[in-house]
Amino acid sequence: MIVHRRLLQLAGGVKGPIAVCAGLGLAVSAAYTGQAVLLAAALAALAGGDVPAAVRLLAWAFAVIVARAALLWVRESVTVWAGALIKARLRDRLIDHLGRLGPAHLTGARTGHVQATLVDGVEGLDPYFSRYLPQVVVTFCVPVALTGWLFTVDAAAAAVLAAAVAGVLVIPRFWDATLLRRGRGRWAAFAALASDYLEATQGMATLRAFGAVGAVGARLAGRAHDLYLTTMRQLRISLVETGVSAFLVQAGTAGAVLAAATAGSTWEAVAVLVITVECFRPVKNLSEAWHAGYLGITAVDGIEDLLTASPAVEDRGTRRDFPEAPAVAFEHVTFTYPGAERPAVRDVAFTVEPGRTVALVGPSGAGKSTLAALLQRHHDPDRGAITIGGVDIRDLTLDALRGGVAVVAQDTYLFHGTVAENLRLSRPEATDEELVAAARLAAAHDFIARLPDGYDTRLGERGATLSGGQRQRLAIARALLADAPVLVLDEATSHVDARTEQALSEVRRGRTCLMIAHRPDTIRQADHVVTLENGTVLETAA
Repeated sequence: MIVHRRLLQLAGGVKGPIAVCAGLGLAVSAAYTGQAVLLAAALAALAGGDVPAAVRLLAWAFAVIVARAALLWVRESVTVWAGALIKARLRDRLIDHLGRLGPAHLTGARTGHVQATLVDGVEGLDPYFSRYLPQVVVTFCVPVALTGWLFTVDAAAAAVLAAAVAGVLVIPRFWDATLLRRGRGRWAAFAALASDYLEATQGMATLRAFGAVGAVGARLAGRAHDLYLTTMRQLRISLVETGVSAFLVQAGTAGAVLAAATAGSTWEAVAVLVITVECFRPVKNLSEAWHAGYLGITAVDGIEDLLTASPAVEDRGTRRDFPEAPAVAFEHVTFTYPGAERPAVRDVAFTVEPGRTVALVGPSGAGKSTLAALLQRHHDPDRGAITIGGVDIRDLTLDALRGGVAVVAQDTYLFHGTVAENLRLSRPEATDEELVAAARLAAAHDFIARLPDGYDTRLGERGATLSGGQRQRLAIARALLADAPVLVLDEATSHVDARTEQALSEVRRGRTCLMIAHRPDTIRQADHVVTLENGTVLETAA
């Protein structure tokens, strides 16, 4: 019976549903007990020849059975409701924390591992919270109450039963540490395998191109077999624990009934028999709930690692209004990525005047994308500051900063949704007219109109059904619709033609723009050019 301290802390926001499930579990156990006592009394009445009393008692027993059926239906309904609520709250909490961690965290984490935690880990916590924890309460309350009452009927039988119940609850705990340790190892192997499968699926085109499908498949099959062996070793321990519990249940039942039969009346013997069954019923149900919620217990490390991870930048800003006339200034900025030996950018200083465009150029690794990431506060500089309109970006809330800075990246990310949903990412309230106007300026309206359902066409994952240029135009339209005063174009001209180049000019109009570019035609459109090399400013030219 493992009650994990960290999982109890996670239950802080869902204690209400857990308490309701526990209360209904106690009510169901009370109904089982009431039925058992009434049946025992009816049998004793029949044995004594009092048929009318036996009939009355059986009628009451039937009424209790009907009431118990209603309670069971309500309990299952509430359990399903509580499970759905618990999963939704936990996933909301995890997703919200992931949002605070930002891209800097995800670059160091495997997507499949995070996905396994959010999906399988939380799914496993549903039965742990909605079934296992409530059953723990029932298992502690019901046997204690019934054994205590049985002492008033037959002390010897009650003593035997108490010893058996204590044994069932205590002896299997000697295996809990081993089960938990192996379970954590199994979860780590499961999450790693999930990451490998996701990575292989996403890179299938590359694997086929290099003829590596067979080799990668064989490696994954080997990892899957190792996970199977780990699961079987863990199951063997669990089966030993289950066997010990089953033996103690049967031995306790037989011992209690034997003690009552040798020293008591018919009523006492029958009462001990039925009460013993009801005393062990919660224990059996606890074992079932334990196996249902075991995945959640083993996944707690992944969930805890995610919830305790610290964001690369803390949202301690207090200013919520984005500055007007937003000149962007890099003031002697130096930044080194965690674990790197030398700074990615060093003593970088330049200013992008309001409504003007500055192009960042330089070889790969010069620090261009690092400066764009620092402007978006995916990281904070080690030295120096970045200001917008004279305000240090660390003084702005992250929502205010990112609401005022729009980004068009080289690798455009489109979600599995409609065209309209992707365009409205930053402005869900945008009207259809505003949507079409932004798409026209981005030279995207014509190809959108040719799609099967126009703006309601559902795109494939990452926009796989579109060409690179079409995805880029949608990204430009999305930035136009966001209408942010500061714009970052991170290699945004990699898939564009002349029409899209003109669309980018429309996006830049009236906005303060930081543009990472390589194409000479694009660079010539900038008001100033800052050349970087080895993380420092080599020259600045108009």
